[in-house]
Amino acid sequence: MGHHKLQRFAENLTFPNLFQVGFDKLQAEGFALKGKWHEQFGNDNPITLELGCGKGDYTIALARIHPERNYIGVDIKGARLWRGAKTSNEEQMKNVAFIRTRIELIDQFFAPNEVSEIWITFCDPQLKKPNKRLTSPRFLATYRHFLQDQSTIHLKTDSQELYDYTLNEVLPTEQCEVVFGTDNLYNTDYEGEAKLTQTFYERMFLAEGKPITYIQWKVNQNNNN
Repeated sequence: MGHHKLQRFAENLTFPNLFQVGFDKLQAEGFALKGKWHEQFGNDNPITLELGCGKGDYTIALARIHPERNYIGVDIKGARLWRGAKTSNEEQMKNVAFIRTRIELIDQFFAPNEVSEIWITFCDPQLKKPNKRLTSPRFLATYRHFLQDQSTIHLKTDSQELYDYTLNEVLPTEQCEVVFGTDNLYNTDYEGEAKLTQTFYERMFLAEGKPITYIQWKVNQNNNN
């Protein structure tokens, strides 16, 4: 393991807004802030998650322009989370937190109706394992455990396969309302938050000439299958 990674892992332990819970402890004791995130933030503002957040590009960018909302980035890679956690602490951002965990366990960190929005930005499309895709019915069922009714989910990806799968195979069967979808975001007149910032991978894909796809949809809890 590189020296820089070890330094970052050590510094991660000092960040008050970065939460890391081992699997065994999570199963035995649960997560202390589940159902209490608004107490942690000190307000009742809506909570947005960025799943597979990497360095937390969207978490940080959105939190800067929306101080009236709370943002939590989630990723398993501690060395990546370090960047977002460090930036948010340096800027004294009170509406930002990070969780280091696998997305499969995400419902163990939030209580029903505790989250109102999810961003999924440039996740692994899992082309050979549909059940592991973060927009699969399996994961949508997990998100429903803590999402409010009519919550918004965003998918931004360079993967045409993941875009097609989500838009054409998953969302119609999940009775979700598609608000907006495009297979070439930067060739549209769309001016929403999906164009707010560009992640490291997005800039790389754009430099390679790959189109960026985007879907925004609403989750209807009343139609939970």
